[in-house]
Amino acid sequence: MSIVDFTKTPVAALYGSHCFSNAVMRERLPKNIYKEILAVQRGEKELTLEVAEVVAAAMRDWALTQGASHYTHWFHPLTGLTAEKHDSFIAPTPDGRVIMEFSGKELIKGEPDASSFPSGGLRATFEARGYTAWDVTSPAFLKQDQTGTTLCIPTAFISYYGQALDKKVPLLKSIDALSKQAIRVLRALGNESSKRVYTTVGPEQEYFLVDKTLYDTRPDLILTGRTVFGSMPAKGQEMEDHYFGAIKERVAGFMRELNTELWKVGIAAKTQHNEVAPNQFEIAPVFTTTTAAVDANQLVMETIKSVARRHGMEGLLHEKPFAGVNGSGKHNNWSMATDDGINLFEPGENPESNARFLFFAAAVVEAVDRYALLIRASAATAANDHRLGANEAPPAIVSIFFGGPLTEILDNIAEGKSSAKSEGGQVIKLGVTSLPNLPKDVSDRNRTSPFAFTGNKFEFRMVGSSQSIATPNTYLNVAVAQVLSEFADKLEQAANKNEAIQSIIKESYAKHRRVVFNGNGYAEEWMREAERRGLPNVRNAVDALSVLIQSETIALFEAHQVFSKDEMESRYHIYLEKYAKQINIEAGVTIDMARRYLFPAATSYAGTLAQDAAALAAVGATNIPQAKQVKRIAELAAELYDETAKLEAVLAEAQEVEDPFSKAKVYGEKVRPAMDAVRSRGDGLEKLVAKHAWPFPGYEELLFKL
Repeated sequence: MSIVDFTKTPVAALYGSHCFSNAVMRERLPKNIYKEILAVQRGEKELTLEVAEVVAAAMRDWALTQGASHYTHWFHPLTGLTAEKHDSFIAPTPDGRVIMEFSGKELIKGEPDASSFPSGGLRATFEARGYTAWDVTSPAFLKQDQTGTTLCIPTAFISYYGQALDKKVPLLKSIDALSKQAIRVLRALGNESSKRVYTTVGPEQEYFLVDKTLYDTRPDLILTGRTVFGSMPAKGQEMEDHYFGAIKERVAGFMRELNTELWKVGIAAKTQHNEVAPNQFEIAPVFTTTTAAVDANQLVMETIKSVARRHGMEGLLHEKPFAGVNGSGKHNNWSMATDDGINLFEPGENPESNARFLFFAAAVVEAVDRYALLIRASAATAANDHRLGANEAPPAIVSIFFGGPLTEILDNIAEGKSSAKSEGGQVIKLGVTSLPNLPKDVSDRNRTSPFAFTGNKFEFRMVGSSQSIATPNTYLNVAVAQVLSEFADKLEQAANKNEAIQSIIKESYAKHRRVVFNGNGYAEEWMREAERRGLPNVRNAVDALSVLIQSETIALFEAHQVFSKDEMESRYHIYLEKYAKQINIEAGVTIDMARRYLFPAATSYAGTLAQDAAALAAVGATNIPQAKQVKRIAELAAELYDETAKLEAVLAEAQEVEDPFSKAKVYGEKVRPAMDAVRSRGDGLEKLVAKHAWPFPGYEELLFKL
């Protein structure tokens, strides 16, 4: 493990040392080339081969000085992970030597084999060709470990026919779509200076750490990322003593190296702390542009796992690795900002900026209400089904939290009231040409809300800890872009812009404020109230994903040129297939552990107890407790055996289903409950069998040993 002495190597000197950032390009590129790259990043120009050649040479020289021998086009296929194919810089010369080459063509485009990546029917498995294209908006970086150093170039991944085979291409398109519509609105509001609108994201990443020696003995953790068996110890998280508690030295050492590795590649890791569950932690970076944030978050997840192993631990990113304690999420802090520094969700201190803020806030409210099913689908996975709706994560009902003061102001606008009282009791005039002054912190935070306004951004809290944040942000961007396009149509046609602003906010919020809820999202009363309001409550991922192939959804994405019909349908099939495969693996592990480990261990221990009971009887001692224990273990072992056989039968049935939706439904509605039945018997046996006779370390060790 690498330990950096910050007294000798200051953080400021370390930060970005392995990142080919704009600052590095400004130092290494000619001024005219650097200006060209900035224009490409802003979407004002297309990248030319001539410019790419200069950048490639500078990037190669920089990487070689850092010890790199290979480069890779680093991309986000639809596996949800990242992918890379390494090529060396070497080029043989006629005299038997090599030179180190890296051309503009190699920088701009790569050609990985695309045949085995998920495509959802977009291509046949024998159609191997795919292309990676340099994403200029996200900086290249160096991956360094004991095997060497590799230059990683963030790229988009497309098929031979130009279809998106990754998560980056739709994301980039969604940002362009949102920028286009937001600029239309800003122009209609009188802003002539801003040229582009960016979305920004700061994802908070939750994860667990477990001792590596314990992890290596658990087939379920190795193969699925979660425990399919495990009974709770006497103490869990009920004391809340782990939350924000003092960080153990071993974990602190891991966090120090994690920060160091992230800072090297220019990821501004800012916050770290103990989370609610034992051995659960969180890391959060400073927000940045969405494309860079998506790449950074994938790197954060990879680095958590690699650094943990160097410290004799394993990082768990699954949404629910342990039953009975909190799972892990990823809070997606999303906002919109212009290229000249205006945060469109900053409440501001004057009527002009307030009007802009309330206008864009109303657009988000309408987008979240109209496209609630799409937003729900963006967080729909088999793993996240374990988490959503529990007392640790938002419910499956999509709602927005604004807090009292801001909700009151918007309600008064919707109801046409001429004045409202601010929290301080001051009367605020709600005239045609002015809107109220708003404090920055217009509300407290609400951890039970799926979509909460938190001062100058919206925190989307449904995203699962192992998910790429690309898809949630893509869907959100498109939903808001659609509403802004309709708002812009009305504004552009209005004779009186001030009246139109007020009218649009009033009509939109009045129609869609049903989605605003400031109370306890966990309460049963809210479930009933949400139903009364007509808000959807889609409790499982399979049903949630169905919205992706609805004609309205496809039309939405086609209108903004983010997904074609084929691309949308392909993703629907990929996500259903992934759902079924994940549960299939979990069921297989459950059967294997029950048959090969738990049943033999319980049977053997029952036999030992029976022998002990017989020995006690032989000397005239009472053996009633031993006999009772033997009987209970034998009964549970028999039930375990029977329930495992039932799971095997249900699993075989599910594997024969061909239709993707029907198959996923069988896995969710039949296989998963059958797994739970096996687990309940296994966990019951764990409570009865002696510790030394149980084949796996339990939750007491996994959650409390570090």
